[in-house]
Formats: sequence, structure tokens, C-alpha cells
Amino acid sequence: MNINKVFLMGRLTSDPELRVSQSGISVANFTIAVGRRIKRDETDFIDCVAFRQTADVVCKYFKRGSLIIAFGSLQVDNWKDKDGKSRKTVRVVVDDVQFGESKKSTESVSAPKDTDRKEDSVAFSNAGSSDIFDDVKDIEADEELPF
Repeated sequence: MNINKVFLMGRLTSDPELRVSQSGISVANFTIAVGRRIKRDETDFIDCVAFRQTADVVCKYFKRGSLIIAFGSLQVDNWKDKDGKSRKTVRVVVDDVQFGESKKSTESVSAPKDTDRKEDSVAFSNAGSSDIFDDVKDIEADEELPF
């Protein structure tokens, strides 16, 4: 049995880029800044792509600095460039997203920090949500931002 499931919680480094393929499918590219657990002063920048409804939702409701929870799978693409050198791209193909914070807390700097994220979380999905990740709604964001 093989499992390829990724879930990330971090902030968008820039506004998501939306484009539409020749066949009419929405595609959103974005990068999530995720702090490391062990070395809190280090940050990883994870490239992500979302398709169809998930792409539309990411571009409509999330912007640079938004706290996002993304669920998906890791995809590794290998190819040879025009000089024959092997190249590799690693990214997360995002299937589901959730807001990491309420709209109220993003609009007001002085708003008190919510301790119950269950009421503020809204999920979007192309294919139904997985029960194994329901507890992610309860994850609290770190006080320090990676950027």
C-alpha cells in the first residue's frame, strides 16, 4: 500500500496566479511559506498547484499573507533540458483548502485571537474531504510569521 498525502499550514508568499488551460480548466499556482518545527527560524517555501474549483477558490478568497491549510499530494516531475541535463521539479498538487484564520482576524489587527477554529474553518474540495484530517481545524497558528 502506498500513501502520498501532504498537508501544509502556512502563509501565501504572493497572490495566487490563475490561468485557464486550452481545455478550459482553471489552474492556480502559489507558494506557501511554512516554518520548520525543529528550527523555528528556518522557513520552507513550498510550490503548489490547484485545479478546477479549488483553483478558483484559492484565487478568489486567498491573497499574499493569508494563512492557508492545504491538503494534497506530492508530485515530482523529471525531465531533461535542451542541454541534456536532468532536471526535477517538486510541488504539491492541492485538492482541498481551508482558511487558517477567520475573516475578522485578518481585517482587524487588534482582534482577539480565536481559540476555537472549528467555527471559523470553511473547507473547499474537488473530491470529498478525508476524515483523517478533520483534526487539522484545531491547529493553532504560530505567533511568529516566517516573513
